[in-house]
Amino acid sequence: MEERLQKILAARAGMSRRAAEKLIESGEVSVNGIAAHLGGMADPDVDEILLHGQPLERPEEKYYIMLNKPVGYVTTMSDEKGRRTVAELVSDIPARVYPVGRLDINSEGLLLMTNDGDFANRVMHPSFEKDKTYRVLVTGDVEKGVKRLLEPMELDGVKLKKPRVRVVKSDGPVSTLDITIHEGRNHQIRRMCEKAELNVRRLTRISVGSVRLGRLQKGAWRRLTAGEIEALIG
Repeated sequence: MEERLQKILAARAGMSRRAAEKLIESGEVSVNGIAAHLGGMADPDVDEILLHGQPLERPEEKYYIMLNKPVGYVTTMSDEKGRRTVAELVSDIPARVYPVGRLDINSEGLLLMTNDGDFANRVMHPSFEKDKTYRVLVTGDVEKGVKRLLEPMELDGVKLKKPRVRVVKSDGPVSTLDITIHEGRNHQIRRMCEKAELNVRRLTRISVGSVRLGRLQKGAWRRLTAGEIEALIG
């Protein structure tokens, strides 16, 4: 599809449209071997566009994915201890994607990954931080524990926002809870449960904002939909 040349230059060469216009006016840009003129149109997928005599590089394709991280993988792209990393699970993606946030090695579930730094920064910025829901298998006195979880609590000297807690299932000393938190402090759910005298047996992140893990298989990934991306940065 044809677009104004200055718009194409701005997107693919990382410059302002005004800077692109100056380059066109100075004769530094050509389209199919002909010097470009201001206001000219081109199709970047069809036409040969040269800047300073060199072809414009195609922008790297952006990936926005969710991974169902299994237990036993660290949320890093490499590990000096030789442990398995989430990078191994997304090695079939033809771009280097990296985690948005983290899940500890003993936790599993929804992990966002991308190669778009602006997207990652926006999702992780405190002013845009989304609620995160975890399905937690615990042992202990669940009635007493839930009551404690809903009481004022501090971690690292910071007062936490009141979580949402739902008892999904309770069978004697073993219970399943859905715990929704806003912050993302290190090992937050485990530390909250410890304060509530609940022993975490399994911890799975099932949603970030309105984006849900659903039935994605462990170790598998899928692209986020346009609606999911919008919900995360909106």
